[in-house]
Amino acid sequence: MTLIKSISGIRGTIGGKKGDNLTPFDAVTFAAAYGVWLKKRHHSKSKLTVVVGRDARISGKMISSLVSNTLVGLGIDVINASLSTTPTVEVAVTMENADGGIIITASHNPKQWNALKLLNEKGEFLNTADGEEILKLAENPDFEFAYIDELGSFVKKRDHIDKHIDLVLAMDLVNVEAVKKAHFKVVVDGVNSSGGVAIPALLERMGVEVVKLYCEPTGEFPHNPEPLKENLEDISKLVLQENADLGIVVDPDVDRLAFVNEDGSMFGEEYTLVACADYVLSKTPGNTVSNLSSTRALRDITQKYGGTYSTAAVGEVNVVEKMKAVNAVIGGEGNGGIIYPTLHYGRDALVGVALFLSHLVLSKMSCKELRNTYPDYFMSKNKIQLTKETPVDEILKSMAKRYSKEQVSTIDGVKVDFNDSWFHLRKSNTEPIIRIYAEASTQTEADKLAQRIMKEVQIIAS
Repeated sequence: MTLIKSISGIRGTIGGKKGDNLTPFDAVTFAAAYGVWLKKRHHSKSKLTVVVGRDARISGKMISSLVSNTLVGLGIDVINASLSTTPTVEVAVTMENADGGIIITASHNPKQWNALKLLNEKGEFLNTADGEEILKLAENPDFEFAYIDELGSFVKKRDHIDKHIDLVLAMDLVNVEAVKKAHFKVVVDGVNSSGGVAIPALLERMGVEVVKLYCEPTGEFPHNPEPLKENLEDISKLVLQENADLGIVVDPDVDRLAFVNEDGSMFGEEYTLVACADYVLSKTPGNTVSNLSSTRALRDITQKYGGTYSTAAVGEVNVVEKMKAVNAVIGGEGNGGIIYPTLHYGRDALVGVALFLSHLVLSKMSCKELRNTYPDYFMSKNKIQLTKETPVDEILKSMAKRYSKEQVSTIDGVKVDFNDSWFHLRKSNTEPIIRIYAEASTQTEADKLAQRIMKEVQIIAS
């Protein structure tokens, strides 16, 4: 069982001992630390408001209740968005003119996990300094709570997803009428979480016929919730059976997005951002950003339109900071995370779906044909389980030294770029593992490079 504390929040498995897992004690402590930090940040305001939403995880209601009532106990008003998506809570913070937000979700992790993701008044994830301040507060929980007449209020609101959809459909590049005329038929895998509510609602507003697969928000994930090829056999088969135009897959909190082609093959999670960027850049040329573990295809597409492509450390907040620095028109992460600042600086699968369908209908191609217009890169994604004894820092330093004659980046682990391939080693922020990504011009070459690097890592670790 595990508890991971980072600048982006606290994440762990439910139950067990406090400090070792995500227990009620840990949820309350961390929520209180966030609330105290928020009061310091907005010390001139007499009353603060925080939006709290959750995905459909079985533990979601319990953790949400603990978090919400802790904030109320600090004298902070809570707007409870209940079952929601991460991007919906992000836009709700600004929509409600709130001072912060907390999303109860462990994203792509299995059902035994949950987490508190923390937002500032812009509906964006906290930067390093702010996150570290909250971690320090949580280590020394000497909090002062509100007296009876100063308790915060608790209000339930259930219309944020609908308002989020309104904002998505109002974007200039979303061509609702063209999509309606196309009469698309789409299979949606919502992994029995909030995506099973939000994505069909968006599609129906765009005139799309929806075939629902695992769209009941029970929190009982029918497969590993990470939207990778090996977890998507059911939707692949159903797309073929239904003669659908494509399939849409999201993770439990709806900030990651993957597509399935009309023949049941994968469009490729890495190419979600590539396709959306292709469309956005064709209408509004500019710069792009993705993280170090993302495909080179985004670089190629950006250069095609005369823009500059930049990389950032893995993590939404890092990509957002780089996007702001280079004034990027679109960015995100190769895990299917689309960040389109026209609406907000956050990974948003609803935005991605609307942009992709607009692109698809205007291209007059099938999903598979569209995918074939992009340069082919193949990625191998692997991981090595960590123990407390694993010398992670030593491993990364040794690998950087070993490949010092190549193009090396150490802003996030170690990334080494060769002429026709690259690999990236980094410690995960969300699981006790080292992630090992490699990309090359063929799957065989990518797998071979990844296996070679894994062996080198294991030798250093032994």
